Amino acid sequence: MPDASDLTLGGLTPDEAEREIYSHILSRNPEHDFEPTLDRVREVTELLGRPQDAFKVVHLTGTNGKTSTARMVESLVREHGLRTGLFTSPHLSTVRERIQIDGEPIAQDAFIRLWQDVAPIVHLVDARSAENRGPRLSFFEVLVVLAYAAFADAPVDVAVIEVGMGGVWDATNVADGDVSVVTSVSLDHQQWLGDDLAGIAREKAGIIKDGSVAVIAEQSDAVTPVLLEAVAARGATALWEGDALEVVDRQPGVGGQLVTLRTPAATYAEIFVPLYGDYQARNALLALAAVEALMADGGEANALSAEVVEAGFGAVTSPGRLEVVRTSPMVLVDVAHNPAGIDALVGALEESFAFQALVGVVGVLADKDAEGILAGLEPVLDHVVVTASASPRAVPADELAGIARDIFGEDRVSVGSDLPDAIDRAVQAAERDHDMGAGVLVVGSVTVVAEARILMNADKRKGAGQAR
Repeated sequence: MPDASDLTLGGLTPDEAEREIYSHILSRNPEHDFEPTLDRVREVTELLGRPQDAFKVVHLTGTNGKTSTARMVESLVREHGLRTGLFTSPHLSTVRERIQIDGEPIAQDAFIRLWQDVAPIVHLVDARSAENRGPRLSFFEVLVVLAYAAFADAPVDVAVIEVGMGGVWDATNVADGDVSVVTSVSLDHQQWLGDDLAGIAREKAGIIKDGSVAVIAEQSDAVTPVLLEAVAARGATALWEGDALEVVDRQPGVGGQLVTLRTPAATYAEIFVPLYGDYQARNALLALAAVEALMADGGEANALSAEVVEAGFGAVTSPGRLEVVRTSPMVLVDVAHNPAGIDALVGALEESFAFQALVGVVGVLADKDAEGILAGLEPVLDHVVVTASASPRAVPADELAGIARDIFGEDRVSVGSDLPDAIDRAVQAAERDHDMGAGVLVVGSVTVVAEARILMNADKRKGAGQAR
């Protein structure tokens, strides 16, 4: 694979050029394989003129809910007439989804042009690192650099930035967030973050910056003291769910829910959020408080206009989060990939859907708690078809089947040779005993959901996505 500056794109079609760039970035250390240092990203951004200082930043960390909350923040900010950047991960269809401007993935020609501008600097820093026997910039570090450069070039007024993993050493943390958001902290990525909740919380608290505002979800007893300490040490202002912030009421409805949310500035009554589940109401609360704090501009937060709030939330989508990608039978996809995420998903399913039979298609990556994921799904699935995505990190289907049989029993487990086969088996099983009212849930990893969305043409189907 050529170095960043040696990548020749001349004569390629835009699609070929994008694939070539992505292939090069993929050749680097993956996003879950990182060194605890910001030196390389900091050096590249210094050489680029610190693009991350060109806009206000809302920075998000936590274990679950980051992407949905980030998308809500971005939509609310954009509804104020401000230009927005959004950086989230992972992507489902194209890497350009990770870098969005004004709610849309960066255009292909802009992505190619951006790479050509940034690649020589990336190569320079790669070479300097190699001289010191260090690694090249990783996959994730390169994407962070591209995002910050794209947002400065646009230019955007506000960038909403989701960490990749952790906080202190996350590549995104070369930016100073005006507002930080910490969603619920639980166990995930234990291979890199450890099994100690307090230690994980310390890592995630690293995005809280001096004098900033921190919007914090309700946390466990192990996590709360760590975040309290971080807020105090940095002289930040904290807005805590359960204290300054509250979901006063919510009523599940067709295509989502009506929520009443209390913040320090106001109580917003009966706002429609086109997403399912208690956790999405809580995500909406965090997003609303973050935007209030952002718009306060150093003073006390003022209430946002009802029109802005209604339009901002009303336009929110969250692909891959309890998303309907097919009807008859209904096929849902959800990227929940740890026990806490599965618990939230199960609650939303039981509250918002009334399936006579629900069959799961489950694929899990090797670094995840497969037993915890399957055990959490068991009460709501009549049958499970286990499979493996194309990811080299995927647990082989036969191995996953052994775990599933211990939980579901022999008769409730099937094996799909690949995802198309697994979905076909699940649809047949769902429809076998129920002409109407049967459903299929694809879940367990981002990779299996991404492949399912491509199979179902989810990005192209009119009406796919969150029902409204």
